Amino acid sequence: MGIEFIITKPSHYTGGLKLLLLFFLATAPDYRQALPGYHYQFPRDHFEHTDFRTEWWYYTGNVHAADGHRYGFELVFFRQGEHSGDQSNPSVWRIDDLYLAHLALTDIDRGAFHYYKRLNRAGPGLAGASREQARVWNGNWEAKWDAPLTGAQSLSAVAEDVRLQLRLTPAKRVVIHGENGVSQKAEGPGKASYYISFPRLEVSGTLNGAAVTGTAWMDHEWFTHQLEANQQGWDWFSAQLANGADLMLFQLRQSSGAIDPFSSGTYIAPDGRATHLRRGDFSLQPLEYWTSPQTHGRYPIRWRVTIPSLNVSLECAAALPKQELVAEDATSPSYWEGAVTYSGSARGVGYLEMTGYNKPMRL
Repeated sequence: MGIEFIITKPSHYTGGLKLLLLFFLATAPDYRQALPGYHYQFPRDHFEHTDFRTEWWYYTGNVHAADGHRYGFELVFFRQGEHSGDQSNPSVWRIDDLYLAHLALTDIDRGAFHYYKRLNRAGPGLAGASREQARVWNGNWEAKWDAPLTGAQSLSAVAEDVRLQLRLTPAKRVVIHGENGVSQKAEGPGKASYYISFPRLEVSGTLNGAAVTGTAWMDHEWFTHQLEANQQGWDWFSAQLANGADLMLFQLRQSSGAIDPFSSGTYIAPDGRATHLRRGDFSLQPLEYWTSPQTHGRYPIRWRVTIPSLNVSLECAAALPKQELVAEDATSPSYWEGAVTYSGSARGVGYLEMTGYNKPMRL
């Protein structure tokens, strides 16, 4: 999933999520729609799809140092198509795509949360996504495919309180979410995304000078359609469980408070087999809330997650209550995204993203 926002001028942080540069207020007729029957090709589909309006590469993970110190991290790259079809301007500064990146660090054991953002046009190599170069980048924040055929990647980013250099090695093959090749978000053709993940990446590297290891999740989505007018926001869960299973669930919340029937998910067994989950296959029950002193958004930070057919009953708890990314621009949404732990029928770690709690995910 991702977040809807309007790009204005760059600032320390402007709202958005997988969280994001998500569903825009107007569709663009010159961009393709996500329709059933797409023929996925790897490694080609790990890179840019400029014939779609919106795209992101989303990395979240839980790592620990040798002394057991725990961290969560988020590094996200967004591409928003802006081309008008006029190719007469030869300047490298011509805007065909805008690139946004988010970086966040949850220092779990110190109880600290840091987040940053960058906004660039491609220009003379300032930001971009390139199959030829096997990378996605924004300034000196980068995701680079070291071995595109296997999915092995490296992440690097430097900010005021964050310095990370991580290597990600897939422990499971890539997963295609949804049915018939699309993750449907509403009724009707094209109201969907193409959505793939590496659900379990083994992580090694350094974070703020300390050697760390752990696991990460990588999402890649591309699409053109926006959220529907009655869709208020969403809750997105990833889980990497100690029994070897992985899980992705999202529920779209309607303005009425009802859960949208196009909410769905994927259960990935220890052997990598993926099972699509429809709205009626799972339930997400809030158990505890945290109210942001800055935005007054009231976020559920502890949940009961159940999938009866798979005998899954989990409790999802935020590693820290305060993991909200606050927009400095009043026209943009704030959202909560952070590290979580799981207990119950299995133990594990993951990430949780929640949007639309202080205002709807549109203007």
